[in-house]
Amino acid sequence: MRVERFSLSLSTPLSTAHGTIDAREGFVVRVEVGGTGGVGEATPLPGWTESLDACEAALERARRTTDDDWDAALADLDDAPAARHGLALALADARSRAADVPLYRHLGGAPSDRVPVNATIGDGSPDETVGEARRAVESGFRTLKVKVGTRAVEADVERLRAVRTAVGPDVALRADANAAWDPSEARRALPELADVDLAYLEQPLSSTDLAGHAALRGDVPIALDESLAAHSVAAVVDAGAADRVVLKPMVLGGPDRAREAALAAREAGIDAVLSTTIDGALARAGAVHVAASLADPPAAGLATADRLATDLIPDPAPVADGHAHVPKGAGNAPDPGEDST
Repeated sequence: MRVERFSLSLSTPLSTAHGTIDAREGFVVRVEVGGTGGVGEATPLPGWTESLDACEAALERARRTTDDDWDAALADLDDAPAARHGLALALADARSRAADVPLYRHLGGAPSDRVPVNATIGDGSPDETVGEARRAVESGFRTLKVKVGTRAVEADVERLRAVRTAVGPDVALRADANAAWDPSEARRALPELADVDLAYLEQPLSSTDLAGHAALRGDVPIALDESLAAHSVAAVVDAGAADRVVLKPMVLGGPDRAREAALAAREAGIDAVLSTTIDGALARAGAVHVAASLADPPAAGLATADRLATDLIPDPAPVADGHAHVPKGAGNAPDPGEDST
């Protein structure tokens, strides 16, 4: 097992609860399984996963102790989901390469050429929001996710109404509050948003408030994203907290866990949307493979390559006409090579 550090510049700074970042830093993880190499990506994002230093320490611990007992190495990374993702993706890449099949087929999926993805519309003025939405639809997107939560609830409702009027009834519209509202704000918004015909409202409340989300369900479907960093799908189901879940493989600890969570959600009658934490190309391709391994996946939040000014490799899952291309070669994606990181 080898670990190499990288840094990818963002095209625009990313604002998070832990501050603004202008680069995504992480590690390329390489393994050899039965003579076949595999490569993965561990790109932590504090607030969602462990810190960069904790990720590096966890990977070093796994590197020192693995002795080819990969199951034990993965189990030892339960406290470091980004590190586990890097190793799990590398192992899945090696095993699917050895089987000479694309990763999504190794995961159990049927033949697939592409998966639908949503366009993300920023939290701009009403005119800016409508302009972004129209451009996205003109370029082929049939699902839009509009960021809300930084202004008054009433202003966000009007923005969403303006988008609905601009794009018509046939485009699926999602709204993502990123846990910005309190229960009273959410209760004010939901009856108004019902008229907008939202596909769902994503994470209106704090990630810890499963009971609060359960109480909101009714007028508009509720999706949980940030909550999945701390709560299992089973806990969300038991709490009756969501109609949808948004699954980030980097946060859950690997493509294997993301697919397991998606299948568990579907078994409980809750659909699962795949997404990323603005990861590099290797992790992004892995998430596309996970989405492709599911029958009739909903539009995924994977059209994020343009958020990076630099990347590990040319995009292996490019987006066109509102769909991400599913890589067809054996494994996950091309190895970036030692000198590309």
